[in-house]
Order: sequence, then C-alpha cells, then structure tokens
Amino acid sequence: MTAVAHRIPDADRRRGTARGGKDDGSGTASVVKALQLLDLFRGGAASRGVTDLARQAGVPVSTAYRLLAYLVDGGFVVKEGTRYRPAEKLFELGNQVAHSRPQGLRERIAPHLGELYTVTGSTVRLGVLDGHDVVIVDKIVGLRTLPAPTAVGGRVPAACSALGKAMLAFQPADLVADVLHRPLPRLTPRSLAAPQQLRRQLLQVLESRLAFDCEETVLGQVCVATPVMSDGAVVAAISLSSPTHRVDLKRAGTNLLQTARRIELALRA
Repeated sequence: MTAVAHRIPDADRRRGTARGGKDDGSGTASVVKALQLLDLFRGGAASRGVTDLARQAGVPVSTAYRLLAYLVDGGFVVKEGTRYRPAEKLFELGNQVAHSRPQGLRERIAPHLGELYTVTGSTVRLGVLDGHDVVIVDKIVGLRTLPAPTAVGGRVPAACSALGKAMLAFQPADLVADVLHRPLPRLTPRSLAAPQQLRRQLLQVLESRLAFDCEETVLGQVCVATPVMSDGAVVAAISLSSPTHRVDLKRAGTNLLQTARRIELALRA
C-alpha cells in the first residue's frame, strides 16, 4: 500500500483527517478496507466483480472501485474486463511465510510426503493449525486418487477434520475448551454434533496419535492423520485420504506413524 499511497488525492487526505481517519478514501481506514477486499479472495471464486466485493466488504461501490484501482496499481490485484483477481505478487508474498520459504517446514517435509504417497497411493496432506482452522500447506494427489477439494492454502475447520483433531489434542487446555464451547461446524451430515464426541476423540488421539475423519468433511471420504512434533510441541500434522469403500485404517495409521517419526528425526537434525 505504501507504494501507491502517494496517488491518493490531497482532498481525500484532508477529508480523512477531518473525520479522524474514518473516511472511505485514505489513511488507516483505507488500508484496512483494502486488506478486507483482498481477504475476500480467499477461498472464493477465481475472480470477483466490484459490486460483489463492495457488498461483502460493507463499503460503497465507488470506494471499492477506488481501492481496487490502488491495488491494481500496486500489482496486488489484476483487472480482467470488469472483474478482479489476485495478482502473482501475492503468490510471491505468500511463499515468503516461514512454512513456505526455502528450508521451511513444507520443503523439509515434502520428500517424506512423496514417499508416503508412493507407498500408499492415497491423497497426502500437510496442515498447520491456525486458531480453530487447519491451513493446508502441501498436498500430493495422483491420477487415481480421490478428488481433493481443499486446495493448498485453503482452510478447513479443525473440529471436523482429521488433521485438525490430530493437532487439537495436543493444544493447551484453554484452546481445546474454547473449541468445545463453540458450535461445532457441520460440513456434512456425518460431522460431529456433540462436544462430548469430539472430547472423546481427542482423548483417543492423545493415546494413539491417530485422528480420524469419517466423512465429516467430504462424503465418501475417510481421512486419517497424525501430528508432527518438535521439542514436545505440535508443529503440523500429516494425513492420508481415501474413498470410504477402499480404506485400510490400520495400514494407513501404521504408514502415517512411521512417516511422522522420520519427519520428526529430520526436523531435529
């Protein structure tokens, strides 16, 4: 935003100052609104119209149009006809986060995920916990694996995913209590409805280090996950996903635990 701030008209700056920075055209309020517009691209359509973006951001269309123009000038958004999409600069920025940088978590774990896919032929995922959600950091699929709807960089509620349960079980008690006291997300009719069910599953994860998602996020899909630990704390989780009718939970669990142990040894090294 700094690179394009000089293009904001002086009149807009004066109006922003007079209203304590709560205007729609400049200052801190504009930075926040522009970031809100960017945030709307997460998990949505590949491109969006200005009217749709303005409505979801709760700003006038004229304001959204002006802020999007600044984002286009800055190289963060691309305008195609009357629609907007994230620009490649955001891809570059996203790959500068700690997990994605060279020698970061994704790069160090990737070879082990490749081996796990070779052995199992199942969809392999790597996820990290962000609040009450799992962010997918990496994913390996093949031509014959089940379609994997969650994209790299996408989110899924921790409470109804195997990756999330694998990590939640080892979190501080206050975070677990917060998850259990909120309404549980229902992505499918098989998603857990009662906090007591989730609590029991988390206790089982503590014992076995294996978490399960039996069609709770995607109907027809079973997922098994295990945490990856470093210095006694969970840093990530890995999972295997297969169609319900051809999953071997025991074998999948064994493969996951073996891979997690190898990853943990590599992280310590």
